[in-house]
Amino acid sequence: MTLDPRVADRLDTLLAADDVTRPGVAVARQPVHTVYVPADRFTAATVGEWGASALAALDAHGPLPTAGGEADDVVDALVRAKLATEPIEDLRIDFEDGYGSPGDGTEDTDARAAATALARAVADGSAPRHTGIRMKSLESPDRRRGIRTLDLFLETVLAAGPLPGGFRVTLPKVTTVRQVEAMVELCAALDDEYGLPTLNFELQVETPQAILGPDGTVPLARMIHCCAGRCAGLHFGTYDYSASVGIAAAHQSLEHPAADYAKAVMQVAAAGTGTPVCDGSTNILPVGDGQQVRAAWALHARLVRRSLERGFYQGWDLHPAQLPTRFAATFGFYRSGLPAAAGRLRAYRQRSSLGVLDEPATAKALARFLHRAVDCGAAELGEVSALAGVTPAELGDLAAGVGSS
Repeated sequence: MTLDPRVADRLDTLLAADDVTRPGVAVARQPVHTVYVPADRFTAATVGEWGASALAALDAHGPLPTAGGEADDVVDALVRAKLATEPIEDLRIDFEDGYGSPGDGTEDTDARAAATALARAVADGSAPRHTGIRMKSLESPDRRRGIRTLDLFLETVLAAGPLPGGFRVTLPKVTTVRQVEAMVELCAALDDEYGLPTLNFELQVETPQAILGPDGTVPLARMIHCCAGRCAGLHFGTYDYSASVGIAAAHQSLEHPAADYAKAVMQVAAAGTGTPVCDGSTNILPVGDGQQVRAAWALHARLVRRSLERGFYQGWDLHPAQLPTRFAATFGFYRSGLPAAAGRLRAYRQRSSLGVLDEPATAKALARFLHRAVDCGAAELGEVSALAGVTPAELGDLAAGVGSS
């Protein structure tokens, strides 16, 4: 080797700024959905009530569809067990569009009541794995109200005990990088005020200004990188975004091309940062007679499957009767893909061929698929490890990109 080693030293110096830690918040297990509940309707019993309502809907109107047909007995059993034990993985107490603007006195009261209810749910063990609130935006008309609600909520929760693990704040209607910088400053001030380790937040992508700036750049990419490590996710707002770009109400949907474009930008902006992305919701609710419920279920199951196939492993649910199809479509997606993914990973590890020449990046994607199947409850770790011919530890390493080359 004859190259002067000082060349490598200079390159280290030149690229030092690029060798920084990823800007996103590490998430050990991404939830499959986020449930939004208006703040004035949230109680300590909400999670159990949603689970019971979902099971009642399943009993009344089943069997469940998946995106590819009727759910089999295995998926049905998994769904019922999930609804009985963990019907909500991620809960957002909503002080924004789903709540409205009832006046300062009412919102103050509701903020304290919702915080007390969350603290009670945490104490009795019924709170979901992830929780948080959606505050009002930092646009001028709502800014001070949003700050006050967040402050009151935290003050009340923390009076009863520590902030729940996995707690985050959703910042809606983000339009500028400066708003994100302001949110970082607000969270830092709340950390100092209440002695918090780090208050994290999600960015709700529901304005065209977040996707394309006046200078032709993508502000969303800069938003992630100016979050100072606090960005816990990007959530797509289906209907605000669709309306903002002029889509008629009858055609607003998760699968409209305008929505797909925005979500593709979200994915690219978040790629490599460790920031999870989350699809939006459908406003076609499974309510009414049996025919109406089953039609809404078929639509929801298809949309959930479509999102999963496009790399969105999380979405919004707005009604208890959407939970059965959320879990059925999710479990069906992973179980139907499990044999092929495990077989390809086994072949890759053994340097054999199944007619597909997989790259290290694809091996990582295969391992992450299997890991997500276990995380969401679609399969057992032992089942997946045996099919793929790897130990649980090896599967975790491969999903993290360790040892896949």
